[in-house]
Amino acid sequence: MVFFPVLVNTVEGLRAAEPMQRDLMTTYAASWGQSLRKLRLPAAMPFVFNGLKIATTLALIGAIVAEFFGSPIVGMGFRISTSVGQLALDMVWAEIAVAALAGSMFYGLVALIEKRVTFWHPSQRG
Repeated sequence: MVFFPVLVNTVEGLRAAEPMQRDLMTTYAASWGQSLRKLRLPAAMPFVFNGLKIATTLALIGAIVAEFFGSPIVGMGFRISTSVGQLALDMVWAEIAVAALAGSMFYGLVALIEKRVTFWHPSQRG
């Protein structure tokens, strides 16, 4: 569920380096590995982190839905479905609030790491 958003963003990020920059690396006789390490990976980092931010929320949603349908006795999804059956709507909303808070915290953690790793990128300048 989270593999393809990260993969697509990473591949697109590896293509993000400008042709002029790639030509310059060729002019400097940089090897493929040097070009990857010094040009393409840094150019791809904002895209990779974008994919990771999407993946954090998708992973949480996927885990809850999988627990909702497949877990016999544990997990947030199981607790939500059981609480709905018991009409304990306060518990249902509490679980939803905890899930929303956890998703926001995971997203914020990845955004913080992104800010420290890609401090040089124009999207991170304040």
